[in-house]
Amino acid sequence: MTNMEGKPDAPSGAADSVVLDAKGLRALAHPVRVRLLGLLRIYGPSTATRLAERLGVNSGTASYHLRQLGAAGFVEEDTERGNARERWWRSVHRMTELNDPELAEREPAATLAYLQSVAATYALRTQQALNELETMPRPWRDAFSLSDEALRLTPDEAVALREELWAVIARYRRDTPQTKAQAPAGAERFAVITHFLPEVDTP
Repeated sequence: MTNMEGKPDAPSGAADSVVLDAKGLRALAHPVRVRLLGLLRIYGPSTATRLAERLGVNSGTASYHLRQLGAAGFVEEDTERGNARERWWRSVHRMTELNDPELAEREPAATLAYLQSVAATYALRTQQALNELETMPRPWRDAFSLSDEALRLTPDEAVALREELWAVIARYRRDTPQTKAQAPAGAERFAVITHFLPEVDTP
């Protein structure tokens, strides 16, 4: 839920990432949970009430899904911020990885539901950027881009392309609380959303 939200093809091995198992995959097979987790990763700790306002759901719904995320180990209560009247939640990890093909084979319905939720979240983020485009400062409007390119690749070439692009992205400053404090003036959060979409001809 970005890393918010989940990157099925992100570079693995990061200390602040979680690799999905069957339990985690089933827990994230719901669009509200993917979006809640993404909001906590992007904006930091928050309450169910504030998250519900962002999502346009009631606070009871947000609280329920936060508890489900907590039971699965994706979020935890932020006891330093909470009090008797208000519970704060924070994300445990900054990235989600789905990189086990066998898990996807064993849990096809949960895998599809999770990936559909991730795709819907990416679409919402793209639409939000479009909605704000007219009021963005000119340098950021110039940096905005939507594009696609049709290639004819073998599976091995497609994987190589994916890894090359991730290597390029990895050279740049990730958005973390530490890098935010140390970033040069004028640096803002910038989302790079990648899609690798096979369009296989079938009989």
